[in-house]
Formats: sequence, C-alpha cells, structure tokens
Amino acid sequence: MNSTNVILMIIVLVVTAVLIIYYINKKKNQQIEETTEKDDKTFTLEVMTEFVKKRLDEITKINLYDIGLSEEELKRRKNKKYELKKALKGCTYGDVNDKKYIKELIYDLLAKEYGVDETNISRAISFDVPSLLTPADKFDILIYTYKKEFGYEALTQLIKKYNLAVLKYVAGETKPCYVITSEEINNIFEEEKIVLGFTDKLNIIVQRIYQHYKGYSSIDEIRDMNIDGVSGGVSGLPESFLSQVAQTDGDYLGQVLEHKVPRACDSIWIFFQGKSIRLEFLSFGTESELKRVCQNIYKYNNPGQLSDTNGYKINEMKDGSRVVVVRPSFSETWAFFVRKFDVKRASLEQLIDLPGADKAISLMKFLVKGARIIAITGEQGSGKTTLLMAMIENIYETMNIRVQETAFELHLRKIYPTRNILTFRETDTISGQEGLDVQKKTDGSVNIIGEVATDPVASWMIQAAQVASKFTLFTHHAKTFPNLVTALRNSMLRTGVFTNEKTAEEQVVQVLNFNVHLVKDFRGRRYVERVTECIPVENKNEYTFDHRKEKTLEGKIEKFMDNATRYFTKQTDKELYQYRNILEFIDGKYVITNKITDYNINEMRNNMDDTDVEEFDRFVEENWGKVNIKSNRIVDEQKPTEKRGRKTKAAN
Repeated sequence: MNSTNVILMIIVLVVTAVLIIYYINKKKNQQIEETTEKDDKTFTLEVMTEFVKKRLDEITKINLYDIGLSEEELKRRKNKKYELKKALKGCTYGDVNDKKYIKELIYDLLAKEYGVDETNISRAISFDVPSLLTPADKFDILIYTYKKEFGYEALTQLIKKYNLAVLKYVAGETKPCYVITSEEINNIFEEEKIVLGFTDKLNIIVQRIYQHYKGYSSIDEIRDMNIDGVSGGVSGLPESFLSQVAQTDGDYLGQVLEHKVPRACDSIWIFFQGKSIRLEFLSFGTESELKRVCQNIYKYNNPGQLSDTNGYKINEMKDGSRVVVVRPSFSETWAFFVRKFDVKRASLEQLIDLPGADKAISLMKFLVKGARIIAITGEQGSGKTTLLMAMIENIYETMNIRVQETAFELHLRKIYPTRNILTFRETDTISGQEGLDVQKKTDGSVNIIGEVATDPVASWMIQAAQVASKFTLFTHHAKTFPNLVTALRNSMLRTGVFTNEKTAEEQVVQVLNFNVHLVKDFRGRRYVERVTECIPVENKNEYTFDHRKEKTLEGKIEKFMDNATRYFTKQTDKELYQYRNILEFIDGKYVITNKITDYNINEMRNNMDDTDVEEFDRFVEENWGKVNIKSNRIVDEQKPTEKRGRKTKAAN
C-alpha cells in the first residue's frame, strides 16, 4: 500500500511538473512573439522619425539651470544647445554643413540611445532582401554609394555612366521624352551589386529620416548635387481635380488612387545640362508633403510669407541657388523651381567647346575688354546668366562693377573676392528702378543687369548706358535682334520717357552695340547662335536749296516738292539702324562672317590696354585684313609690374 502511494505521488508530481513546464514554455513563446511584434514596429522609419523629433525637441527645450551643472559644464552645454538650434534652422535653408551636423546627431541618437544594430536595422529598409526594396530605396542606396566616391557629382556620374539623359519611349506615351524610369533604376541597382556595411545602412536610414523631418523630402539629396536645377509639382493631376473626376469618371479616379495616373505630388523633375528630365521613380508621397517642401524651401533670409494673396516668392537659398515657389490660387497646385548656378564652371572656355570655339571666345573677350554694351539674349534655360558670369571675368580689375538683379544669382564676389563689386536686388519696398538710381551714386564703372524684365528697368538701362557708366551688360528674352530693339523701344514708350516711336528707337540703337544670342535646341544642347552688331544709320541732311536758282514759280514749287518728299519719306520710312552677324553657328561650328565696323574697332582699341590691343589687332587682321585705324588712345608709359604682366597674359 505504501509503495502504491509513493507511485501515485510520483505520477502526480511528474504530471504537475510537465504542466508547469508546458505553461512556462507557452508563456515564454507568447512573450517572444509579443517582443518580436513590438520590435518590428519599433524599428520602422515612422517610429524612429518620431523618436528623433521628440529627442531633439527635448534637447533644445531643456532648462539647463535646473540640472545642477558646474559653471564650466553649463557653459559647454549652452553652447552645444545654441549650436543645435542654429543648425536646425540653417539646414532648412539649404546649408550643407548644418545638414551634416544634424545627420551626425541623428546617427548617434539611433546607434547609442535607440539601439539600432545589425539584427534590427533591416526592419526599417529591407537591405538584405533586394526584391523588397522600392525603386526609391534603390536610388537612395545608389546615390549614397556614388556620393562616397564622387561627392556632389554623384548624380551627374550616374546619369552619364548609364546614359540616362536620352530621349526614350515609355509606356502610355506616343512621343519620346526625357525620363528616368523605375525599371532603369532596378537594372542599374542589379548591375552595381552594392555591398553595404552596418554604417552604410544606418547612414542611408539617417538620410531618409532627416529628409522627412528637416529636409526637402525626396529631392533633399538631389538638390545638393551639381546639376542645373530641380522642380516639383509641375506635372500630374492637382488635388483639386480629383473631386471633379469623382463626379464624372469613377474608373479614372480608381486609377489615380492606385497611383497608375501621376498626381502633382508624384512630380519631380531635374534640369540637367539643358534637359528637363522627369524622375518617374520618385514621389513626395502626399500633397501635404509637397506643400511642406514648398513652404520651407524659400525661407532663407525671411523673404516674407507665401499666402493666398501673395501667391509666389522669388528668393535665393544659402548656397546661392535661386528658388521660385508658387501656390494656389495663383497656380493650380503647389510647385517650386530651384535653379543652381555653378560659379566654378563659369568660364568661356568651359561653356563654349564646339568647333571654332577659339574664335568665338576671342571675339567675346575683346567685346568685353573693348567696353561694348552687350545684350545677352535667349530663351529660359539657354544659359544667359552663366554666360554673363563667364564674360565678367574679362572686365579689367580697375573697373568697379555694380549689379542689379531680381534675386541674387551671379554671386560675383564668390568668384572674385578681391574686386570692387556690389550687388543690389529688388525687394517688396524697393523697385528695380530705385535700385538702379542708387547705383549711379556708388562710383561704378560697369553696370550689370541680371535680367531686363520690366519696363522701368529697360528704360533706365538705356539711360544709364548713355551717361551713368562706361558700359553695360544685361540679359533679355528677345528671340531676334529686331525683337530686342522693339522691346526696349516699347519699354521706353510705356514708361513715358519718350512719346515718339522713332525718337525712342533712335536712342536704343545709339546705345546698343552688340547682341550675343544663345539657343537651347531640342536635345538640350546649348550654344551661341550668333553675335550681332547694331549699326545706327547716320541721319544725313539730303535737303537742297536748288529752288533759289529757279527763275519761275513753277520751278521753285517743283524743287520745294522734292524737299517735301524727302521729309515725309524720312518721317514715315526712316531706317534707323542696320544689323549684321559678326559670328554665326553654321553646320555645327562657329564661323566669323562679317567685319566689325571701323567705328567699333577703333572704340574697342581705345578702351584696351597695350597687350590686348596687340592681340586684338592680330585677331582683326587674321579675320578681316587691314583696318583703317584712327586711335585716340593715350598710351600708358608705365610698364605693369611683373606680377600683373603674368596675370594679363594668363587672362588672354
């Protein structure tokens, strides 16, 4: 009996132990599942972004006096807090140094506080399973990899290596267009076979968090690249259009909601070497994200509020890029345009590189050194501003330069920090006309007008070119030389400076010396189409006094009628100017065509130094032979120092 009880007790104990073990294992598995589920959510980009926002907010708002720090530590922490606040503000203006600082701080927060490691990092972006990566993920990885090797040339190198900036047909389009597709990004990613370490993966995640927190969303890294520009919101369906579609075409609305039809927030374009290229694989995701970018991208230097009553803003960013932002109801959707001007590449030798470029470059250098008034014309994006920056290099250093712009674009003092240069721009309270009036009182030798876009500026430019400066350079959107003269004449009439068309036109042609016209062709190639000289027609007195010799009344009346006929002919069909092309782009190369008039050749020689006069005389003789020289130059007997001599020679 005792043995039976012992056996029963053993059985009970064994069963109890088994049940306890089973219960413990079940509980443990449940905890593991809950922990795994929690970890999966914890390491998503959205949750990590919220953590970063919260921590940075805590750091910037903490009251350091309540912590009980030593004086030295308090001072150090205050400086660090101030530096962080400054960087958080500066990175939204396009400052790459502030951006780098904030990204390093985010990196430390994720690695040291949040616990991101090798095992959980792929829960944010599926680095280990390429098939789960989106085209945007792959593009971010490609740009990161190329940026490590090429810096801000990364996007340029990627496009050139895989020949992405070419016309191509895409699904649903009947005509070729410039576009980079998701399929191309997938193929490039597969071909590159990129291997990422933990640091690389975390840097990519940091960039993704940063661009949705303080950056410019999907264009954040693209904006920093050395390209011509980037824009958003300029294609696809506006949000306001969707409600109209819903009432008329439910099937079409379904396609829009499934992202088969591009929306405005799916619109990202880059301007690359004269070509507008759509990035089909990138998107802002939502209309609110596009709106956020538009509201932040123009804020540098507090240009004022973008509102429904003031529906656009023109400003510059911290790096000198020009930004234009528009919003409803001025435009049909939120949109922005960023134009970048690479000051390091602004030289005639780099801009003009087609056959015959040496003659074109020499001609434009001599026009500037000869103090000729030059209009640079062409359509938007043809390179007028960049060429203007390049031509300024050849202005003598003894001349003070004054610049008037709508928004700061030339940034000449970055290129020539030792020269006497001052730039003015229009503001809400100071017009371009007032700015140009101020320039007259700032001892300037050369007036440069970034863009003659309004009637007052055009009118004042003509007046200033006559009396206020040695010579003037400006840009304009005219397509032909007669169009340029007509536009400037009409501006003078509209501003009330002149009331007679002929008189206004006569003033224009007397001032305007040369026109350099730029063209951007269908394939995005930019070149100088022509350099045109304006030749005012002399107003000769052709009247006679032959009526005095006539004896009869009929004879006197006949001679008087001859003079009257000449008078009315001059008044009605008076030819005020002629124009001829000095240089043309013909059959793929630059060709010198007609000779510069003797008057302009002599005036150019009078404004050049001795070294340049010799060079110019050789240029003239090589292209047009001997010229009738009537020089009024005062030769400087003082020889330049050895240093200046080398500099002058190098400049030529």
